[in-house]
Amino acid sequence: MKRRVVVTGMGVLTSLGSELEQFWGNLLEGKSGVSLIEAFDVSEYPTRIAAEVKNFDLADYGIDKKEARRMDRFVQFAVAASMKAIEDSSIKIGEDVPAERIGVMVGSGIGGLGTWEDQHRLLLEKGPKRVSPFFIPMMIANMASGQVSMIAGAKGPNTTAVTACATGTHSIGDSFKIIQRGDADVMIAGGAEATIRPTGLAGFCSMRAMSTRNDEPEKASRPFDVERDGFVMGEGSGVLILEELEHAIARGAKIYAEVIGYGMSGDAHHMTEPDPAGAARCMASALKDAGIDPSEVDYVNAHGTSTPVGDVSESTAIKNTFGEHAYKLAVSSTKSMTGHLLGAAGGVEAVILALTLKDGVIAPTINLDNQDPELDLDYVPNVARKADVKVALSNSFGFGGHNASIMMRKYEA
Repeated sequence: MKRRVVVTGMGVLTSLGSELEQFWGNLLEGKSGVSLIEAFDVSEYPTRIAAEVKNFDLADYGIDKKEARRMDRFVQFAVAASMKAIEDSSIKIGEDVPAERIGVMVGSGIGGLGTWEDQHRLLLEKGPKRVSPFFIPMMIANMASGQVSMIAGAKGPNTTAVTACATGTHSIGDSFKIIQRGDADVMIAGGAEATIRPTGLAGFCSMRAMSTRNDEPEKASRPFDVERDGFVMGEGSGVLILEELEHAIARGAKIYAEVIGYGMSGDAHHMTEPDPAGAARCMASALKDAGIDPSEVDYVNAHGTSTPVGDVSESTAIKNTFGEHAYKLAVSSTKSMTGHLLGAAGGVEAVILALTLKDGVIAPTINLDNQDPELDLDYVPNVARKADVKVALSNSFGFGGHNASIMMRKYEA
């Protein structure tokens, strides 16, 4: 019999807030976290907007400034969100759970882009002797999991997913399986990303993948709308504490939701363009893993990036997976408010999924003023909706054709 896994703690760091209640409140109010980029001069870029985390200082989380300087921004985000999640769970590592039975899997799609930029500039301007000895351990993507494990004292399974925009969901799904098969009792799982940097912005601009609605930043991310013109980059982290059910009950933990299914697939199709058949296989795999009939699903938190091709592909995949029931589902894209956090998106959206199940409210797709006629599902336009959501699914799809879906169920003791 498979071990059951529940969510007992959560932490976020986004443009909409770093406190769970604040973040959730802003989502339900339909607030956008998108604004003009302040981190660097963007006057020469066609896209000048993003969902930035502003006024962030890891010292506010009790981390020494010297130690913080040895972490790339994405690692700092991962540490901050993980510490919030651990605090929220009230778990005491070494007391409630042996250190060897709690693991970490906090992934990143790109890793230390800022550190790479800074050190490359030093190399060109001042030569190889000026490159920091911390360059490599700051930049590599696995250092989010590494630093979190060291700070938390978690000595169990420790690994990293790097699957572009599917990273956060793969991290949570793989952690779910680690607990389910008995290799750990608790996992710290999610994603972190910090790519609002000159090269990151330039690269996505060159792909013509991002919105250029610079005069109206808050209206730029508009999934499923006929006027959508690309995604809006975000940054931050979303981390969950996953725990074996009996372990959680024994220590009197609060439980947000139960994780019940995980699916993954590969498109084998194109570097950047999605294939709806791959996404449909992924969702079908999650349903099979959960032992859930498609008709039992109430809500899908869509990948919904606000790109012309991507939104059509995912909507097609949902219809192919759920058939007629697709028209009875609520589907929303919270990226309309958070922007697209790339490798961190799945972590943040898993937090949203758990809160949806716990509180019985679906966050809306904002800026959906003129729904694309080709997209005919219920995308919960503009206003949050009360709903008795019992089973929900979250999708994440990444460049390279990496697909991930996670399923949760409302927890009832």
